[in-house]
Amino acid sequence: MSDFPEGKFLATVKLGPKGQIVIPKEARDLFGLKPGDALILMADKGQGIALQPFSYAESFWQAVQTVREDPDK
Repeated sequence: MSDFPEGKFLATVKLGPKGQIVIPKEARDLFGLKPGDALILMADKGQGIALQPFSYAESFWQAVQTVREDPDK
């Protein structure tokens, strides 16, 4: 799998009996994920499932709130 461009990663994971998956070390390292980090799971029946670190959504939400408070920004 090392033939992917820098910043890209692809792997197969298996769903465990409790519905859990293990995020491969290479992917955790790529995004700097550590045990206990919060992730947001987004699901769309047509497009699939995506995980994002909570920090991405948090910064997006803060930007939305800033625009709401001062629409001229």
